Amino acid sequence: MAKKESLFRSADMTLTQLYVANEIGREVVSALGELGAMQFRDLNPNTTAFQRTFTQEIRRLDNVERQLNYFRTQIEKNGIEMRPIYEFSNTMAAPTATEIDELADRSQSLEQRIQSLNESYETLKKRESELTEWRWVLREAGGFFDRARGQTEEIRQSLESTDDAPLLRDVEQQANGASEGGQQQSFSVMNIGFVAGVIPRERMGAFERILWRTLRGNLYMNQSEIADPIIDPEKNEEVNKNVFVIFAHGKEIIAKIRKISESLGADIYSVDENSELRRDQIHEVNSRLQDLSNVLGNTKRTLDAELTQIGRSLAAWLIVVKKEKSVYQTLNRFSYDPARKTLVAEAWCPTNMLGLVKSTLQDVNERAGLSVPTIVNQIKTTKTPPTYNKTNRFTLGFQTIIDAYGTAKYQEVNPGLPTIVTFPFLFAVMFGDFGHGAIMTMAAAAMIYWEKPLQRGKQDELFGMAFYGRYIMLMMGIYSMYTGIIYCDAFSKELSLFPSMWQWDFPDNYNPDDPTTVKATRVEGYTYPFGLDWRWHDASNDLLFSNSYKMKLSILLGWAHMTYSLCLSYINARFFKTPIDIWGNFIPGMIFFQGIFGYLVFAIIFKWSTDWYAIGENPPSLLNMLIYMFLQPGTISDDVRLYSGQGGVQVVLVLLAVSMVPVMLFLKPFYLRYEHNKARAQGYRGIGETTTVSALEDDDEPRTSGGDGQPNGRASFESDMDGGAVITQALGDSEHEEFEFSEVMIHQVIHTIEFCLNCVSHTASYLRLWALSLAHQQLSKVLWDMTLNNAFGFDGPLGIFMIFCFFAVWFALTIAVLVVMEGTSAMLHSLRLHWVEAMSKHFIGDGVTFEPFSFKIMLEDEMTELK
Repeated sequence: MAKKESLFRSADMTLTQLYVANEIGREVVSALGELGAMQFRDLNPNTTAFQRTFTQEIRRLDNVERQLNYFRTQIEKNGIEMRPIYEFSNTMAAPTATEIDELADRSQSLEQRIQSLNESYETLKKRESELTEWRWVLREAGGFFDRARGQTEEIRQSLESTDDAPLLRDVEQQANGASEGGQQQSFSVMNIGFVAGVIPRERMGAFERILWRTLRGNLYMNQSEIADPIIDPEKNEEVNKNVFVIFAHGKEIIAKIRKISESLGADIYSVDENSELRRDQIHEVNSRLQDLSNVLGNTKRTLDAELTQIGRSLAAWLIVVKKEKSVYQTLNRFSYDPARKTLVAEAWCPTNMLGLVKSTLQDVNERAGLSVPTIVNQIKTTKTPPTYNKTNRFTLGFQTIIDAYGTAKYQEVNPGLPTIVTFPFLFAVMFGDFGHGAIMTMAAAAMIYWEKPLQRGKQDELFGMAFYGRYIMLMMGIYSMYTGIIYCDAFSKELSLFPSMWQWDFPDNYNPDDPTTVKATRVEGYTYPFGLDWRWHDASNDLLFSNSYKMKLSILLGWAHMTYSLCLSYINARFFKTPIDIWGNFIPGMIFFQGIFGYLVFAIIFKWSTDWYAIGENPPSLLNMLIYMFLQPGTISDDVRLYSGQGGVQVVLVLLAVSMVPVMLFLKPFYLRYEHNKARAQGYRGIGETTTVSALEDDDEPRTSGGDGQPNGRASFESDMDGGAVITQALGDSEHEEFEFSEVMIHQVIHTIEFCLNCVSHTASYLRLWALSLAHQQLSKVLWDMTLNNAFGFDGPLGIFMIFCFFAVWFALTIAVLVVMEGTSAMLHSLRLHWVEAMSKHFIGDGVTFEPFSFKIMLEDEMTELK
């Protein structure tokens, strides 16, 4: 009978074997994908992807997926809203083969239509851009030509200044002549040509320099900026451009200017120098632009209508294709038995879900109308199963913290369960402030309350991390409020929940402005009921007292956390039935740890419990006591004396701690060597010899294999209560290795050295609880003093205004610095205390994560992409 699920250990797993009729293979895998309870093994590891059975189906679906992604790109490009996946009902339903065929044919025809509309639209858009540029050239060139006709002498002098000046004297003579009617001759008569066009504005400077150096200044250039940006149809973005007109002498120079312009991305347009003809060109361009605009509008509306229609179903189509593709990819992991015409699969499955798997497969068989049932076999194996820790919305974040460090070994104690309490509590010790904890609690509660709309909306990376850990934030905020009450802190101010146990002794002539020291006396017979007394906030020795208190408290919390974690190694050893780990690691390690740091914790509590001034003695120094405990065993001076007989107790503890080191070093390796030699002497078979079975054989006799894994016999089949066969099997690829004493010894030496050194360093590492708590308190106090405390010093209307302004500054800095930045810092320190200090006492993290074939998990990833 399967064990009940618990977060304390991973779920009990079973390696199952499925015999599926070839006709219903797709339906069976789809049903198991809906169930999401099986992790299939690849039974064709040496077969390439192109040689597998369902390669053609996957290629076809890849093409459909490409088409659907093309539709999504076009929808996003045109700014059309796509219907979200959350609005579809029954998104988990498996598609039928007919639906897939219809979707493939429809997507093919839609792709051709969208591509045709896109090509037409882009062609028209490009033509519109060209006509727009041409209109700007005609408009700007008119002014250039008019100025050029009035500046013929300037052009002539500019051209004469070059090395080719003697060749241009004919031009001067022609330019000084007059035509009929007394008007100036045209540029063609003067043998002066021109080039007009448009070029991107950022290339204008390089364009001018290249022309000047290439033509040696033998040109005259005019240019102006286009006021409105021109849309580039290829990049679909706005580009700022300039109109230019270049005058030069000779056809060869004009041809060279054209080549340079085109090489720099300029567009050349024809312009008539005659003003009347140029006016006709402008009218023609405007008319063509009007017609083109009408055609563009119709094409755009048709394209948007098609994409809108596609967008109403695109999300569902993507899910359907994704699911169908994953089904065939899973079927490629199966092996085919040609004799029986069946598909054979192996998969890991939680034992308590086997009944649900069998009933699901029975339903598939009944719907298909097949008389041959799908057989589910259980396989006994020496292979380590994957680790499956079932989580819910609350425990998922805490389990992710552990899995980020490493996956627990199968059936090993899962650190995720105690982390639910220890992680937010250690965070709260460093972040202890009632006000800041309340802000964090309200933020987490808001994310939980509006969980579904926030989950469906788009999230940036920072908010996505906070939303994923919303339940962790909730626990951290609640615990911070609790520790804030203990510290008596709320935004660095005191919480006077109960009457104080201290009273100030003010003298009769007391002046608040006089820095005279005033002492407080304790109220007889009364003790503050919970946490620190709020009167400490007004004391000058508050920092000295809280420093000592929090430093010792952090040592106590670290000792408790590591002791608890070390006890988990004992639970693991008991569960896996390895008593040598108890006697060789846990017991000596616990004696070593408690003999030193357990005694330090006892001394802290003993010192707290004694009224030293009442008995006329000074409080002892615990740090000196711990140092002299090793440097001068048995010698107790007055400044470290706690109780009578202290020296003898400390000598015994030191001897016990030191004697445990060789026990940890040698007991386990030599015991394992003794067991190995004893097994060899009794003639036991090699570790590699196991019982195996072939999934494709039906013989009734068991078979064994030697260390090389070659079969020597057959396997036996047993019948279970559901009528399915159960195979008693041990897979041939055993994970055991030959015993090597040297490797075991080296591993144990490393473990012993690390454990002994880490006992010291890890205990000291918990002092970060004190340091972060002190820093958070002092930073909060400084922020209050520099903002609101200064604002309270103003009177009248100015005081109201200053309080309002300083409150806004104080609140913004409180959220940004004290809650977000300080909270992130405390969270990372708490994470380190779990990963390094606590989990190293019992956790290795060499397990394999259970990754079932699940449509639900696949849909969650797809929904994230579709946001």
